[in-house]
Amino acid sequence: MPLLTVSNLTKNFGGLSAVSNVDITLNNNELVGLIGPNGAGKTTLFNLLTGVYTPSEGDILYSGNDKETRLNGVSPHKIAKLGLSRTFQNIRLFKELTVMDNVLIAMNGKHPENFLTTIFRLPKFYKQEEAIRKKAFDLLEMFGLEKKTETLAKNLPYGQQRRLEIVRALATQPKILFLDEPAAGMNPQETADLTTLIYEIHEKFDLTIVLIEHDMSLVMKICERIYVLEYGRVIAQGNPETIKQNPQVIKAYLGGDV
Repeated sequence: MPLLTVSNLTKNFGGLSAVSNVDITLNNNELVGLIGPNGAGKTTLFNLLTGVYTPSEGDILYSGNDKETRLNGVSPHKIAKLGLSRTFQNIRLFKELTVMDNVLIAMNGKHPENFLTTIFRLPKFYKQEEAIRKKAFDLLEMFGLEKKTETLAKNLPYGQQRRLEIVRALATQPKILFLDEPAAGMNPQETADLTTLIYEIHEKFDLTIVLIEHDMSLVMKICERIYVLEYGRVIAQGNPETIKQNPQVIKAYLGGDV
């Protein structure tokens, strides 16, 4: 059974269909690309899959917890608890909080606290707090942010803010990680480092990664399968070599006849 099955997914805004009759499947532990020209509906699709928008039509079925769950209309925080996490095209950190606090907040849903233990500051409380901080620090260390734990998120350079957003998403212990243009605004060296990092995340955390990205060299290098959107519809899918040679994809990106 696929990890996520999307059937006939549609999102209408007034008379406009931003996403129309989309069918996709995501399997365990794979790297999937989602590409298309600007305005193709890629981020809208992410918003539907993570609960930001409610579908106008169609179904989103998730089977990551040994049972099939329909995600239509489920709130974003509940979807995150189920195991679907994301980053955003425009960075959305808690900018007035420290790097460490950004990660700790994300971990809260996976480490519920006992009311009495917390109120009376029993030994178990301090032990749990120490364990959670250690997990957060280990994540930050993996992303080269271990020396920035007390830095306010807003004071990080742009590339490090991007990294922190990925750390925060991973802190929710997802089974599917949606990355919305993670290389946006990065220089070539930062993009190369990010490519290596995505490989490491995929291997170490044993999760499915779905990537929206305009850097085609990055997508073609790391993705096993690719879906192509145009005007809200899937016009092609397949491995990178198949996508490179698909006439509809070439036309969508270059325009005109091919």
